[in-house]
Amino acid sequence: MPSVPRQPADHRSFPVPVSYACLAIGAFGLGLTEFATMGLMPQFAADLGVSITEAGHAVSAYALGVVVGAPLITALTSRVPRKPLLLAMVCLFILGNLLVATSPSMSMLLIARVVSGLPHGVYLGVAGIVAARLTRPERSGTAVARVMLGMTIANIVGVPAATVLGAQLGWRTSYFVFAAVGVVNFLAVALFVPAVGATGTNTATGDPAPAQRPSTRAELRTLARPQVVLTLLAGSLGFGGMFAVYTYIAPTVTDLAGAADSVVPWVLVAYGVGMTLGSLIAGPLIDKSIERAVIIGVAGLGIVLAAFGTLAHLFPAIVVCMVLLGIGGSIFTTGLQVRLMRETHDAPSMSAAMNQSAFNLANALGAFLGGVVIDAGLGYRAPAFTGVGLTAIGFCFILAAVIGYRRRRTRARDVVPV
Repeated sequence: MPSVPRQPADHRSFPVPVSYACLAIGAFGLGLTEFATMGLMPQFAADLGVSITEAGHAVSAYALGVVVGAPLITALTSRVPRKPLLLAMVCLFILGNLLVATSPSMSMLLIARVVSGLPHGVYLGVAGIVAARLTRPERSGTAVARVMLGMTIANIVGVPAATVLGAQLGWRTSYFVFAAVGVVNFLAVALFVPAVGATGTNTATGDPAPAQRPSTRAELRTLARPQVVLTLLAGSLGFGGMFAVYTYIAPTVTDLAGAADSVVPWVLVAYGVGMTLGSLIAGPLIDKSIERAVIIGVAGLGIVLAAFGTLAHLFPAIVVCMVLLGIGGSIFTTGLQVRLMRETHDAPSMSAAMNQSAFNLANALGAFLGGVVIDAGLGYRAPAFTGVGLTAIGFCFILAAVIGYRRRRTRARDVVPV
């Protein structure tokens, strides 16, 4: 039998771990600009003459950019090769942060934050696809987890450092630094990430690639698949429980647990440590079984949220729970990303980007419902128990998806060729 023609390799040799690291720099930058804003909020609120509540709209503006940008940009760039698309998203990231750093008013800052959020879902989605195609299919979970390590490291080191930098040199300095991270990311991707074939095949390894990328219509059709719909719903609801707690962690620590304001950044560091550990655990766990990994992740989130709500008056318990929430969240979100890539292997870009939109919807939903129960006078334990409810709903969706997938696999095995 003749051998399958192989596509010519990229003209340079790219060590795969180096390519992962270059892609992870982008995730690091996105983690900075998304989460550091919460720590810098009092500074730009005072500088621009707005209240903390008004300044909080900067967080929502970023989430809006992610939710809008992921499907829109993916649809408009369905035939753009992935490496140029990654570089374009990095340029948009740089532009957004420069606009934030030079904003003369709150209204301009909100527009700039929307711009900053536009590339978020597309970059992470495409970077995950590229990373997965640089290794064997059975190691795709580890590949995606390596890229997402950038965002977890941002939460451990970058966000606290950006907060201190903003306090010492002004909040605008932090956003100029974020833009500089984008420049480093652009150079790293341009120099050390190989071009990837039309549907994600690796030109560096010579895997065969079809003549053209899937059309926008083909990408959109993948979103109607039941497995994709259930997975996205599981992410947008199941992960909302974590954000219900994370959004209000500062007053929970100070008002309920009675700790000092100065320890709040260390609680956030604890969450970042958990995310990093979760990313390291997630890869091998997902490589063994995607279905088992997502079930463990979402179930673990629910259990830890219940423990958090019960023990939130004890500061050590808060720290432990934040680490565990980071671990469970990383396993769950990485598992969902890999699951979507598997279910849309023929046209994965749209679903991968929409996964990031789902997580930002979870952010908005969790923060909103957490605020509702606090305003209702139920106290700072209430967001955690609200989160348990959200996680339970997400668990039901992913369980339905897993059952459907296993039934499909069983039917496929039972088909006997004629």
